[in-house]
Amino acid sequence: MPELHDLRLSDYAPRPSVAIPGNHVPRPRYRCVDVHNHLGRWLTGDGGWMAPDVGRLLALMDEHDVAAIVNLDGMWGEELSANLDRYDRAHPGRFLTFCQLDWGLLRERDGVDRLVGSLEDSHARGARGLKVWKTLGLHHTGPDGRLVLPDDPRLAPVFAAAGELGLPVLIHTADPVAFFHPADRHNERLEELLAHPDWHFDRPGIPSFQRLMDALEGLVATHPRTVFIGAHVGCYAEDLRWVSRMLDEHPNFHIDIAGRLAELGRRPRATRTLFTRHPDRVLFGTDAFPLSASSYPTHYRFLETADEHFPYAPDEEIPPQGRWAISALDLPDDVLEKVYSGNALRLLQ
Repeated sequence: MPELHDLRLSDYAPRPSVAIPGNHVPRPRYRCVDVHNHLGRWLTGDGGWMAPDVGRLLALMDEHDVAAIVNLDGMWGEELSANLDRYDRAHPGRFLTFCQLDWGLLRERDGVDRLVGSLEDSHARGARGLKVWKTLGLHHTGPDGRLVLPDDPRLAPVFAAAGELGLPVLIHTADPVAFFHPADRHNERLEELLAHPDWHFDRPGIPSFQRLMDALEGLVATHPRTVFIGAHVGCYAEDLRWVSRMLDEHPNFHIDIAGRLAELGRRPRATRTLFTRHPDRVLFGTDAFPLSASSYPTHYRFLETADEHFPYAPDEEIPPQGRWAISALDLPDDVLEKVYSGNALRLLQ
C-alpha cells in the first residue's frame, strides 16, 4: 500500500465499521413548519428562483408533512412583491415570506429613516418578518466608513419599528467560531475554509466573534418588545451554555436549529438538555436549499430517534462542515410538538 502514503486528506473518505441500527423517518411525528429556508432569487447567482417548480416543491412538502416554509428571500420593494405573489398569495398558508433591508442605505445621512420607511412598506405589502443577515456587522458601513454592528444605537428606530409592526426578526450574526480562528492545521473547518476562503474572518478590520455575539445580545436586550430568532442556534451552536443563558435572560430571544445538525449532533446530551429546558423557544428550520429528498428525513431522525453515529449530510461522501457523525436526541412528544410547529405558529400568527 505504498501509494496510500501520499493520499490527500481531501480524498480520504473512511466508512464506519461500527454496526449500528438506524431508522428512516420520512414524516415527522407532528406536522412541521420550516422557519428557515431560501426560495427566492438573491442566492441563486443566475437570477432564477431557488425553487423553479413550485408544484414540485409543494409535493415534496406534502410528502414530508411540512405544513409551511418561511422564505427568507423577500428582499424589499418589487422583489418582495414578486416573492409574495409566487409563494404566499398563490398558495395561502404554505409560505411565509420575510423581507430584508438594504443596509447599504446606512452610508446615507438619512439612511435610518429610509430603512424604517422600507420596513413599513414591506409590512404593508405582506411581509411576515424581517431577516437580518451577517453582513450587518461584517460588511456594511455608516457615513463615516466604519462597520455598523447590530447594537449600533443608530439602528434602534429600525428594530423598534419591527417590534411595533409585529414583525419577528430572524437574525444571523457572525458565522461558525472556527471561521474566526487562524486557518491552520488546528482549525477543524480548514477544508471548508480552503474551499471558501472568503468565509474566513480572522483578518484585520473584522470584529472578533465575541464582539459580534456581544452586539447580538446588546441588540436583543435593548429591544425587549421585539421578537428575535437567533438563526443557527442563536449563532453560537458551539457553546450551548451561552445560548441557554441568552434564553434565560432574554424572554424575547428564540433560536432556530437551521444548518447546525453537525454541531448539535456531536453534543446530543447537552442539546437535549437545552431543548427540554427551553421547549417554548426552539424552532425547527433546515436552511437546506435547494431542498432534497434527504433533507427533512435527516432532521426528523435527529429530533425523534435515539440513533447513534449517523451522517448529518447523507448525500455527501465527505461531510461538509466537519469530519464527524452525529447522534440523535429522542425528544419527548411535548417538546417535539412545540419545536416542530407550536412555537413557530405562536410567533408568526
